[in-house]
Amino acid sequence: MEQVKCECGHVNPYGTAFCESCGKPIEETTKPLLDMRYEGSARRSQTYNKTIIDKIWNFFSSVKVGVWLIVITLIASAIGTIFPQQMYLPPNVTPAQYYEDQYGWAGKLYYELGFNNLYGSWWYMLLLASIGVSLVICSLDRVIPLYRALNNQGVARHETFLRRQRLFSITNVNDERLFETLKERLAKRRYHIREENGNILAEKGRFSRWGPYVNHIGLIIFLIGAMLRFVPGMYVDKVLWIREGETKEIPGTNGKYFLKNEKFIFETYEKGKENEVFNAAIDRVGSGMVAKTYQTNAVLYKRVGPVIPGEEPKLQKVKEYKIRVNDPLKYDHYALYQVDFKLNELSKMSFQLIDKKTGTSFGTVTVDLRNPTPSYNLGKGYRVELLSYFPDFYFDNDGNPATKTKIPNNPAFVFKMYAPDKPKGEVSFVAIRQTIEPFGSNKYKMAFAGIETRNVSALTVRRDFTLWILGVGGTIFMIGVIQGMYWNHRRIWLKRVNGEVWLAAHTNKNWFGLKNEIKSIIEGTGLTMPIDQVGMEKKAAQGGNEHGATQ
Repeated sequence: MEQVKCECGHVNPYGTAFCESCGKPIEETTKPLLDMRYEGSARRSQTYNKTIIDKIWNFFSSVKVGVWLIVITLIASAIGTIFPQQMYLPPNVTPAQYYEDQYGWAGKLYYELGFNNLYGSWWYMLLLASIGVSLVICSLDRVIPLYRALNNQGVARHETFLRRQRLFSITNVNDERLFETLKERLAKRRYHIREENGNILAEKGRFSRWGPYVNHIGLIIFLIGAMLRFVPGMYVDKVLWIREGETKEIPGTNGKYFLKNEKFIFETYEKGKENEVFNAAIDRVGSGMVAKTYQTNAVLYKRVGPVIPGEEPKLQKVKEYKIRVNDPLKYDHYALYQVDFKLNELSKMSFQLIDKKTGTSFGTVTVDLRNPTPSYNLGKGYRVELLSYFPDFYFDNDGNPATKTKIPNNPAFVFKMYAPDKPKGEVSFVAIRQTIEPFGSNKYKMAFAGIETRNVSALTVRRDFTLWILGVGGTIFMIGVIQGMYWNHRRIWLKRVNGEVWLAAHTNKNWFGLKNEIKSIIEGTGLTMPIDQVGMEKKAAQGGNEHGATQ
């Protein structure tokens, strides 16, 4: 497409509404005022629409498209907070079953639609990327032509350009010192003054025009930081449930670090033993219910040597630490925070093999609920086999025993008991407070003999290399907000035409402030206060007569 050359000699890109240099309209229009939003400059999205690249560019350059992308992302993000994300579910649970059991049909639908792992899903990442692309294209589509137009603007503007500004007046003044007086007053108000052939352009606050684009830069950096969180090694946010005496690999460290829970300590406030200020709170919730301290006495280990599948890792002690709320263990950019706990989780259950008639015990079987042994030899021909184990027992819809999770909340067992007089064995189903004999009457039974519990500590594992990027993006965004909100771009044109002084003015916002400033600048000079032609335009639309601004 050909460029357009103005009579002033300036060559304008195709699609420019009025000359970038002198302001003369390139195409006739019936609008009484010039559209100064982008200085009448040619935007690519409004000029080219032929190739597929043009169409993609035009789609993403639309502010409406950008707003809708943000709205859709916000709605999706809000839905993702209705139920817990999959990463925060209890360990060793089946996500599909968990959501349905805990939240019913809504949880099932939530899982099937993929909201259980929303922030790592491909379509959520695509939304974030689309917002980034929209911000880049929107900015380039506007900031480049705006910069070119502002950089090329001349001092001596065309008469039509001045007449079609919102604030405009014409005054007959013969004072030769008028422009010198105005220049002094403008300079006091920090206007940058350019003069050409007796004409004046006074301008200030141009940097405020770049505020929205600084916002965009900040948002783009912020989005880059958010997307980098899905790059392996850049961001870790995991939950580690670890029992007393247990040593486990720290999730998110790729097998590099391990943690041992030496002991979990839980203390509460008790009435009469604390400061008087706590008594009211203790009375309200009950003694022993208000947590005072919960901490994990932990030992951090580092793996030594390569990772060999199936081989026990060789660990080197790195650090001992008492992890408390808001006092995390920190090492190698990782931080482990105390976030939750579970007291007295079932650890081991003991049963005695007993003759039901005589009550004679033939030995004790202790079942490790986290890692049960399949067979237990009691000697003298007596032994017990563990056929089935249901850590979180319930009966399914068909009446068959099943387990909800792998956590021993409600353990149940199917034992097969062997004795010298029962070489084929007897089967017994044992749950808490009940013994069921599914295959007739047994001579022997498994009687509950004791239980062991231990506390479980929940730690959040965090590592974040993107935080500084998010901080930089947020800071730049706020700079753009301040830049565009608290300053405004003001321009005043003064031109002598056949013994008259033409005054026109424009600002990108706060017209009331500009009017007051012009009033104080021209006070006592004999110049007529410019008329706001927007008001006249409204009156004309309502049937009034527009008499112009000439006085």
